[in-house]
Amino acid sequence: MPFLTIFTPVYNRAYCISQLYESLCRQTLGDFEWLVVDDGSTDNISEVMEYFIAEGKVDIRFVSQPNGGKHRAINRGVRMARGELFFIVDSDDYLSDDAVGWIADEYAKIKEDNSFAGLSGIRVAPNGIKIGGGHNFGIIDANVMDLRYKHGVRGDLAEMYKTKVLCQYPFPEYEGERFCPEALIWNRIALRYKVRCCYKEIYVCEYLADGLTAKIARLRRESPRASMTYYSEFFHSPVGLVLKIKAAINFWRFSLAPYDSVYRMRSPLSLLAWLPGYVIRIAEGLKNKRR
Repeated sequence: MPFLTIFTPVYNRAYCISQLYESLCRQTLGDFEWLVVDDGSTDNISEVMEYFIAEGKVDIRFVSQPNGGKHRAINRGVRMARGELFFIVDSDDYLSDDAVGWIADEYAKIKEDNSFAGLSGIRVAPNGIKIGGGHNFGIIDANVMDLRYKHGVRGDLAEMYKTKVLCQYPFPEYEGERFCPEALIWNRIALRYKVRCCYKEIYVCEYLADGLTAKIARLRRESPRASMTYYSEFFHSPVGLVLKIKAAINFWRFSLAPYDSVYRMRSPLSLLAWLPGYVIRIAEGLKNKRR
């Protein structure tokens, strides 16, 4: 069995996935599987993946499912994974040639320590500049919330988690919703586990116009239960006052009507955020109608 599952969810990305495949073929260590879950694509991704499989250069498994969103694809990938570590690499991104070898070396140092959920490198643009900026922080052992809000780590990380840990934290799947913030699960894991975060460039990415990041506000509006769950849990987590206020505003910005009390947003602070959140919600609604 491979020690690492590189997992890629795809939706109509046949046109760009070859760059990732080529980077996997170049890895200096081949002890990994590439698990690809097609989330209801309408392009020729099946033919592209069949070609990759036929080449026999990488251990590949490819499955398709009806369109349900990235979080459902991740849930299926975790259930199918054979690797001890689970590393999500999006279809429009790719890895440095030494990424798998570096992961193997670093993972060996924390593998037997049950206080660790996994480890992380950093994401860079094709020109080598760190996505989101930030200083060289070296190596930090901390949970992902403390990394951001106590240690001041900025920018995009390239996290991988122990598969057995992810099995304990599946993404919630709300009927009719096709989006769930990945940070919801990473924050839940942070309440119990830490990660080893290293300033090592292993993941290269560009945010494309058809990616999730480019349409995040619309996705959150169209998946209100997942959005409300995320912002409610973040509001009740051990973060600073400013972050709590922002979370409360966004809770009301993306909330359902009528209000569902299951989300526990009845503190005075959260209720004060109702008006600005509602104003933003109305303004965005009017803007979308004019389009």
